[in-house]
Amino acid sequence: MRVLVCVKRVPATGGQITLTADQRDIDVRFLGFTVSPHEECAVEEAVRIVESRGGTSAVLTLGPESAADQLRDAMAMGIDSAILLETDGSDWDPGATAGAIVDAVRDLEASDGPFDLILFGNESADSGGFQVGIRVAVALDRPCVTGAKGIALDDGSATVRRQAAGGWEEFDVGLPAVISVREGINLARYPSVPGRLRAKRKEIARITPERRPLGPELIRLTLPVERTATAEILGTGPEAAPRVVEIMREIGVL
Repeated sequence: MRVLVCVKRVPATGGQITLTADQRDIDVRFLGFTVSPHEECAVEEAVRIVESRGGTSAVLTLGPESAADQLRDAMAMGIDSAILLETDGSDWDPGATAGAIVDAVRDLEASDGPFDLILFGNESADSGGFQVGIRVAVALDRPCVTGAKGIALDDGSATVRRQAAGGWEEFDVGLPAVISVREGINLARYPSVPGRLRAKRKEIARITPERRPLGPELIRLTLPVERTATAEILGTGPEAAPRVVEIMREIGVL
């Protein structure tokens, strides 16, 4: 069983987001980075599959050199090897990202054989595009199931469960397949200290991808307007009632 997990380096949840001066990117100088919760579960699922059925696992991400930290976190959890599609750190749209992943998968499979499963998180925590996994599946002509909350493997096939209105949906797909998982499919383990030490010693394969942008071009980013509110004390006790009536008349309630 060969399993590939694709993850994305995203700003840590709860960080204060600021924009660069040209409003075309996020200023990352004071941000911490991680991978999305869905992708943490995808990494955990890959580790569990290989632990129970044997085989090898790999993790892949597209991003700058510093994204190697997220790859090492995945290897510290139990992933065997890592591939960095190294960029200058600029933002890639879903089409370009999927194209780079497809090129890398084809090259890796040409040398080492096909991946039985390619796992994604259902969506990234920053842009939430829900696109890359589906685009990769279409380009590779493989079955795809999104929103997975359970994966059961048999010889040459997988049964994938996902929640639906009022119950569950089950899909039987042949392997190789592409599956995007949702947080809650498992409880992701924390990287152990020995795991981190092993991951630090492992080599990360590096590929320089070709960028083929699709769709609209980014002009600038904008932050949402922060809402402000004020409170006015109208009085206390029964003597505040006339003022309450006046306010209700002013706003058109009475």
